[in-house]
Amino acid sequence: MCRSPYVLLLVILAIYFVDASCAAAADEAKGKGPKRTPDSVFVATPGDVVAKMLEVADVKKDDIIYDPGCGDGRIVVTAAKKYGCRGVGIELSPKLVKAARANAVRNEVKDRVRILEEDIYAVDMSEATVVTLYLLPGMNVRLIPQLQKLKPGARIVAHDYCFQGRVEEPEKTVAMTSKEDAVEHHIYLWTAPLNVNSP
Repeated sequence: MCRSPYVLLLVILAIYFVDASCAAAADEAKGKGPKRTPDSVFVATPGDVVAKMLEVADVKKDDIIYDPGCGDGRIVVTAAKKYGCRGVGIELSPKLVKAARANAVRNEVKDRVRILEEDIYAVDMSEATVVTLYLLPGMNVRLIPQLQKLKPGARIVAHDYCFQGRVEEPEKTVAMTSKEDAVEHHIYLWTAPLNVNSP
């Protein structure tokens, strides 16, 4: 059974959106024009959870991993460094895009990792053989049309949150307690094509 969003995360999001709205208003006043704010605040996935997600996805060297809402790029960078595969991170925040690109350079995988400063709902992910998700359930649901374009056999791995019942139950669920934050995390696996339920 997939988990419900944390209350604390919702509180953080509320604070974040107030701050983001103020920043957007300030930018508009400066003539920069309105820009869509991110749908959630960046919460980093612990390193040992990243490793387990990639293991559950059975990542190989010839895989292409997409991580919508990639934050600091840790999933695609780790995948490229450990497995030698290619990765594409998608992030709306310019600050996080910069951090993710620096992360790829620091780990010497910039030739295998691309970080796109784009809206996750506007990017074609059809070439992906693995998609990793650490997004709120509603965001996962909004990605369903893109995930339905994945080739058969592509793997979708979600951390903690599923699809609000819009997609069949995951074929595999792994629970683990991270050594980094001492919190229990859940990892879910689906294989394309997704079996989508009617709304």
